[in-house]
Amino acid sequence: MIGILFEDIGHVIYEVAFAVIPLLIFFFVFQFFFLKLDKKRIRDILVGLVLTFAGLVLFLQGVEVGFFPAGEAIGEILGGRDNTLVLLPALGFLFGLVATFAEPAIRILNYEVEKVTAGSISKNVMLITLSIGVGVSIALSMFRIVIGFPLWYLILPGYLLAFALVFISSDRFISIAFDAGGVATGPMTVTFIMAIAVGVVSVTEGRDPLMDGFGMIALVALTPILAVLILGLLFKWKESSSS
Repeated sequence: MIGILFEDIGHVIYEVAFAVIPLLIFFFVFQFFFLKLDKKRIRDILVGLVLTFAGLVLFLQGVEVGFFPAGEAIGEILGGRDNTLVLLPALGFLFGLVATFAEPAIRILNYEVEKVTAGSISKNVMLITLSIGVGVSIALSMFRIVIGFPLWYLILPGYLLAFALVFISSDRFISIAFDAGGVATGPMTVTFIMAIAVGVVSVTEGRDPLMDGFGMIALVALTPILAVLILGLLFKWKESSSS
């Protein structure tokens, strides 16, 4: 078991080192010329970099030996069941909710939003909003796989709606919304949910894994934007009704 977990881990270490070492070089350049941090701060930063390096190696190795194979296997099983038109969107919505709750980038965004707004926009409200948005995107992606219509049928109207909502939603929610679209496409969604979609497509008759299995991440980037802009409308309506 241990041998399987750490099989071919060398190339993962190389890839992480290739990403982290340039950041370390930049830090030392800025430290030498501009920052002039004390030894304790430097030690803390180096400890953090070591932990980051180890965490990235373990995460990427876990993705390779665990998340991708498990996601594809789940997708193949679900894609072979009956009544997929109802089953897959429902389970997709559930998968989206769970993945969003576990997404670290979303947790950070929600924490920063609550801090900057002095609690007027709570992190729990943001988490529920983004979870619903991502859940809807996964459900729509599964529905698209079963029916087999082009991706732009969802993307084009979605972004047109987002563009329209920008003009009527609360101003402080606009920037949050477009950042939310980016953080929602984090490692949980990309590594696990997308693998499920590819697995479903691979066992669905008449579907091309390249054409139909991908595009889910584009929807995941879109629906949180819409969800947060709609939340801004609700806040705007609440403020106007209370005044």
